[in-house]
Amino acid sequence: MDWQPDEQGLQQVLQLLKDSQSPNTATQRIVQDKLKQLNQFPDFNNYLIFVLTRLKSEDEPTRSLSGLILKNNVKAHYQSFPPPVADFIKQECLNNIGDASSLIRATIGILITTIASKGELQMWPELLPQLCNLLNSEDYNTCEGAFGALQKICEDSSELLDSDALNRPLNIMIPKFLQFFKHCSPKIRSHAIACVNQFIMDRAQALMDNIDTFIEHLFALAVDDDPEVRKNVCRALVMLLEVRIDRLIPHMHSIIQYMLQRTQDHDENVALEACEFWLTLAEQPICKEVLASHLVQLIPILVNGMKYSEIDIILLKGDVEEDEAVPDSEQDIKPRFHKSRTVTLPHEAERPDGSEDAEDDDDDDALSDWNLRKCSAAALDVLANVFREELLPHLLPLLKGLLFHPEWVVKESGILVLGAIAEGCMQGMVPYLPELIPHLIQCLSDKKALVRSIACWTLSRYAHWVVSQPPDMHLKPLMTELLKRILDGNKRVQEAACSAFATLEEEACTELVPYLSYILDTLVFAFGKYQHKNLLILYDAIGTLADSVGHHLNQPEYIQKLMPPLIQKWNELKDEDKDLFPLLECLSSVATALQSGFLPYCEPVYQRCVTLVQKTLAQAMMYTQHPEQYEAPDKDFMIVALDLLSGLAEGLGGHVEQLVARSNIMTLLFQCMQDSMPEVRQSSFALLGDLTKACFIHVKPCIAEFMPILGTNLNPEFISVCNNATWAIGEICMQMGAEMQPYVQMVLNNLVEIINRPNTPKTLLENTGRLTSPSAIPAITIGRLGYVCPQEVAPMLQQFIRPWCTSLRNIRDNEEKDSAFRGICMMIGVNPGGVVQDFIFFCDAVASWVSPKDDLRDMFYKILHGFKDQVGEDNWQQFSEQFPPLLKERLAAFYGV
Repeated sequence: MDWQPDEQGLQQVLQLLKDSQSPNTATQRIVQDKLKQLNQFPDFNNYLIFVLTRLKSEDEPTRSLSGLILKNNVKAHYQSFPPPVADFIKQECLNNIGDASSLIRATIGILITTIASKGELQMWPELLPQLCNLLNSEDYNTCEGAFGALQKICEDSSELLDSDALNRPLNIMIPKFLQFFKHCSPKIRSHAIACVNQFIMDRAQALMDNIDTFIEHLFALAVDDDPEVRKNVCRALVMLLEVRIDRLIPHMHSIIQYMLQRTQDHDENVALEACEFWLTLAEQPICKEVLASHLVQLIPILVNGMKYSEIDIILLKGDVEEDEAVPDSEQDIKPRFHKSRTVTLPHEAERPDGSEDAEDDDDDDALSDWNLRKCSAAALDVLANVFREELLPHLLPLLKGLLFHPEWVVKESGILVLGAIAEGCMQGMVPYLPELIPHLIQCLSDKKALVRSIACWTLSRYAHWVVSQPPDMHLKPLMTELLKRILDGNKRVQEAACSAFATLEEEACTELVPYLSYILDTLVFAFGKYQHKNLLILYDAIGTLADSVGHHLNQPEYIQKLMPPLIQKWNELKDEDKDLFPLLECLSSVATALQSGFLPYCEPVYQRCVTLVQKTLAQAMMYTQHPEQYEAPDKDFMIVALDLLSGLAEGLGGHVEQLVARSNIMTLLFQCMQDSMPEVRQSSFALLGDLTKACFIHVKPCIAEFMPILGTNLNPEFISVCNNATWAIGEICMQMGAEMQPYVQMVLNNLVEIINRPNTPKTLLENTGRLTSPSAIPAITIGRLGYVCPQEVAPMLQQFIRPWCTSLRNIRDNEEKDSAFRGICMMIGVNPGGVVQDFIFFCDAVASWVSPKDDLRDMFYKILHGFKDQVGEDNWQQFSEQFPPLLKERLAAFYGV
């Protein structure tokens, strides 16, 4: 006999479902408590499925809600459902998948896939065969309901469906789905494509076996009347472009023609899906050859897609010009993540044009959903990087009409176009910039806020060029106008101007020094004016300013302007407020720049950082011991605090000594260095290195405990942790001198292994986009180890001399390079044979010095001449024939060899 509900129980459940649709929060709370009680009864779930599938007299929202509550129960504790209950639910789902209501069919579909993803695909062997069977039903509702459920299962369990665990059901399912591409109902055609689409990216074998049929069927649906079908066709072609381009190449011309049409589809969802095609095509090696002849059609279409739609303007409150007094709602503020401190070295390489954040495009945060405008701009950006100057003949004629257009929406899109091509087409744009930049600067005072904000962004994309010109030409007018925009009445403009100004600071560096007073007045004034979200961006602009002008900020009048508002914010924020992150990052830059100028403020800042580290460690300890009682702490608080302590140690130097003496920071550091989270260790080692330089007296007693930890962290899997640990070891060497000897063997082998790794990833220098050679830090530390303990390190010389020389030849002259080269010279003194086979690399490294100190130059001189005398004049002549001409010249000029 089938399960039947008790009438009184059923009424109770129905009342509960009615109450739970009430907007009243008190009622909601009662409902939640009641649900908890009812979940104690195993057959409560039978009531829920009964309301969903059998109680046709009830209204649809109530029935659907009953199914959704059941779905949550399945998610939370399906494992503990008694078998009869589970079986009843499964049976009801399959029997009612063809309900007359599309809402109920969809709810049952969700319920089926939730049960299936609970490990039940294996335990419910009849599910897939039955659903596939139901596709043949004459009844539309049954066919559509079954397809809806299958689509959800394909989305949630695609990997499992293509595995041996289930006997490869796709071999039957995919050919079955392909039959339905020709079905008379658009909804079913759409389901069928969506199901197959789930298996493209993983290259499911069953699909690969049917790939040509699939593509043929797609082409047949290309001009379907239904937008959902067209969208799924476009999505399929975009994915095939990525995984099976070989199958599309023969048809590429017509596919491109089709996508040109679809990118202009009157349904925006279809247009957006089609627009993704250009982004994906740009990543393919064949892009240039297949697309070149179509640019003349494509460029105007993309440019046209970059206009705001009417909906965008409503959502962005494009008609609200002044909103600075309106507080931000909390969900507007994206969570911030702190980037841990990385130790890097100055480097010769030129910085590449354009910044690395190419697509923080036109930051429409309110529309952070991907839309046609953003996709078109991103596509134009990547295509500009592929085609470079060849794009301009198709663009320039359009640009002029756009940039000077009387309608603001059109003009705004022209400014966005100009920004999108900045990185790829920079060379070709240079002749036009002397005329365009002043026009853009004028747009900064346009009466429409959305024009002002996009002008900020586009100008920041050309900041590199602006700074390369005489400052009075463009830098000064740009800076003056951007500072006015930082104080704009519109929050979106404030945000865009602040971000643009930070980019300009990075490019201009010390060029800004003459204007510091005026810049600080503006930034400090903004403190009193900004709402929550923009304050966070303002901290970044101030921190970047400090990084860019460095010690020039250390003037009493500047400190007087800048510090009071920062300290006031510092005092307002509680220890658990995440707004501390950007403020601490900002203060870290300021402390490093101000150096001794930060002394009056350092005590409370230092104490609070130590407290943040201590609190986080204590919370982590409690969580480890009693995870059920305590929450895991947010370790970002500790990371940011460690980084600010590093900034203080670096800025204050020896002055930090009294602060360290009066605190337990070394004990805390010992714990942080062993934390399970790599970013915590990374910041700990940076701080250890900075404290070693600033006040070694407090580090020295801990060396015996610290060195083994440093040794175990020389693991290039965590490249930033490894770099910072390596750097700290090098700084410790310089302080320890010969006392380093007991620890050499603990670290040397790992360092030699790291320096010999063929493809250590590049570490990026934070602000400038310059690359530092990844093995430079290990090389410097090996050199320093050899400097203080040459007898211990020299025997291994032959194992590292070649990579050592190649990784240090590109580093600018500085103290670290100096100590490392002294070390290598001393090791060559101990073990001259170790360098013989790679002597040309040593010569090259020596020649990379621009102006070594006199005594170091003497060391080089002695080694070079010693080698020459050893091998004799003839052999030296033969040997030096291998030198590139420039190397020959330098060695002859500087060292007379």
